[in-house]
Amino acid sequence: MPKAPVESLRPGFRQARRGRPGGACQFFVFGTNDMAPPQLITDFMRVMLLLAPSAAIICLVLAGLSLRQGSIPDALVGGNFAKWMFWAIVFLTLPQLISWFPSFGVPATLPGGGIGTGWMATLQADVASFVQNFVMTRLATCFAAFFILRAILDTVQGGHPLPSILGAMFLLAIQTTLNLIKSYNSGTSFATADVLDNLWNYVAGTLCPIAAGLAVIGGIWNFVSRRPVMPIVGATVGLLTVSALWKLITKMM
Repeated sequence: MPKAPVESLRPGFRQARRGRPGGACQFFVFGTNDMAPPQLITDFMRVMLLLAPSAAIICLVLAGLSLRQGSIPDALVGGNFAKWMFWAIVFLTLPQLISWFPSFGVPATLPGGGIGTGWMATLQADVASFVQNFVMTRLATCFAAFFILRAILDTVQGGHPLPSILGAMFLLAIQTTLNLIKSYNSGTSFATADVLDNLWNYVAGTLCPIAAGLAVIGGIWNFVSRRPVMPIVGATVGLLTVSALWKLITKMM
């Protein structure tokens, strides 16, 4: 062997003779100097990071479809809708989550720049275009149309059309929901929690008052049709005071 490589091997084998065999193994695994990862692995990491927003779109579509499964409270809190919404937020804040790994002793340097391997760059662009133009623009719209038909059929059978209507509305607003989540991304290592926190404030401060107004209309309809009104009245009061109830609970704990 040439002299320079032999000299570089001696420190590792010297540690092995002193009772530290890991020194010799470390040379063969990691080398004497920090080596850059292969281009193929780096490009694969770039592809996965660039496809994270596409994975978030698929999760949002699945969340919209899950609104039709079971009751609305079960779907929104602790159900499939909450699960898919959480994974959509995780995919959209994936780089910020990975920034926690060095604090656990795991080196996780995200590769920058573009994809150097041609076929990987083409694959990433094709998959992103497929999800954006087919899954979100066309497929989600078709699902929403069938949900409207399902709402009519549920009404004819004496059921409640609200789950199907909410699912159709959510599927038609996937792009808006995606932009809303991105706007809540703080870019820090706490981005996932920040997005969840801001979504809670949006639901409690914007959506709940709208739902309370719709509940008032539903209460009037029930009164005219001589159906129970008090449950809707309670729901209206609860929706209007959800933020106050949350602050009260946090003050008590």
